[in-house]
Formats: sequence, C-alpha cells, structure tokens
Amino acid sequence: MNEQDIIARIKFLMKELNYRQADFARKIDLDTSNLSKYLNGRLPVSESLINRIVVNMGVSKQWLEDGTDLPFAKPVTPSAMQLLPTSLQDVRHGTPVYDIDVTAGAMPRSLMFTDDQIIGWIDLPEIAGSEHRIVKVNGDSMQPVICNGDYVALRELSNMQYIYWGQIYVVLLDDYRMIKYVRKHVDPKMVTLRSANPNYDDMDILRSDIRELMLVQQILHLDTRL
Repeated sequence: MNEQDIIARIKFLMKELNYRQADFARKIDLDTSNLSKYLNGRLPVSESLINRIVVNMGVSKQWLEDGTDLPFAKPVTPSAMQLLPTSLQDVRHGTPVYDIDVTAGAMPRSLMFTDDQIIGWIDLPEIAGSEHRIVKVNGDSMQPVICNGDYVALRELSNMQYIYWGQIYVVLLDDYRMIKYVRKHVDPKMVTLRSANPNYDDMDILRSDIRELMLVQQILHLDTRL
C-alpha cells in the first residue's frame, strides 16, 4: 500500500466532488486538523481513514488502496437496446427497461413495474437475472456518481430490515421517491439519506416511513454523442 498514492487519490476525490478539506472531513466524520495531517503526510494513512472514506463516500476500497478499480460504482455502457416487440408474447431477452423516472412523482410500487411501462430490453451479463429492473434517473443530487439522464439497474429488497449501509438505493416514501446513499443513524428507528452532490444536505427519516427499498446494482451511462 503506497501512502503517497492513496493521498493523491484522496485529493483527486476531493477535487472531483468539489469538497474543501473542512467539508470532506465533516462527510467522513473526521477532525479537520487530522485530515490535514493525513494529506500532508504528518500522519500515516490508517485502515480507519480508508474505511471512513469507503463507507461515507461510497468509494471503491480497491481503487482507494491501489488504484486498480473505478472510484465509484462501475458504470455499464450498453451497446444497444432491444425495442419491445409488438406482442409481449414474443421472445424477450435481458433486463426490462421501464418508462418511468424513478426519482419523480409518487407512483406506488404496484404500478411502477407493469408490462405497459416496458419500453425495451438490455441484455448484459452484469445485470442478468429476473429480479433486476432498469429505470431512468433525473436530477443532479447524485452527481458525479449518477448523472442526470443515466439509467440504473435495481434489485428490490425482500426484507428491509437488512440494509447494506453506505450503498445507493431508490427509496420510496408515501409522497415521493428519491435515489440516495442510505447511511446508518445513531437512532435505530431512523436512517440518513445522503446525496453525492455536496450542495444537498443529509435527510434523516424514520425507517417506518420507507415503503420500498431498491438497491442500485449498476449504473448505465448512455453516451448521447454517438
């Protein structure tokens, strides 16, 4: 583990997310003066520092330690989308793409993933399996991890008692839905919803107010310049 390279990657991360040292220290729950000492090489890079960044920022630990992975969730770029056949009885391959913006409105779960909402299919091994669904994301609260107009592959949780803390979820509430990092709260009855964009504040909500949780398994960046 090369400490100077790790420090360089931390500085890269701060620059990409437009964080000042004080903001970054607050996000990873670290004293600002200690973060400065890490960045200046006056404190050795510790496992605790690495884990704080991985958990609180949603960063790949492999990337942070040795630079061999991508900083955030690995994007998938589909080469083509299969248009829906005229009849739903025709053979369909891959994961269905739904004509819904998963971050807008308050459509109940029962109406979100119906056959009449399907507009196509994407066949990729990274998102194989009948439990996945692909939907569109609008807005900038999760930039630069998820950009406006990106698609995400979702997997619904069968038991919301078991949450993978620090992962990205689509959260369905009674009145609206959003896509956020779900963080552990000091009060077990609550959770913290965190954006990747530092211009958005954290939200603390009751776990009992969550109607559905869908784990973001993959992020699909579509290159519209082609």
